[in-house]
Amino acid sequence: MKTIETDTKIQVKVKVNVHEAKTHFSRLLDRALAGEEVIVMKSGKPLVKLVPVESAPATRKLGTAKGDFVVPDDFNAPLPDGILSEFER
Repeated sequence: MKTIETDTKIQVKVKVNVHEAKTHFSRLLDRALAGEEVIVMKSGKPLVKLVPVESAPATRKLGTAKGDFVVPDDFNAPLPDGILSEFER
């Protein structure tokens, strides 16, 4: 186990082999959820890192920018030849 001090908090790295990970999986999940970095090793090499899944972003509410801008009437009109030729190069 290795402790690394950062400016804001102390981060703990836990390295375990596959057998230990299988035996103590629930405990390792709890440690990962508590903010510890849990790395599962195989033959002395890092294999996977247990990290919590970030929560989904908040659902966006439609219409919050209503009135902030106006879509021009020619929005779907073909592009001028000069601009269109730049895309076709």
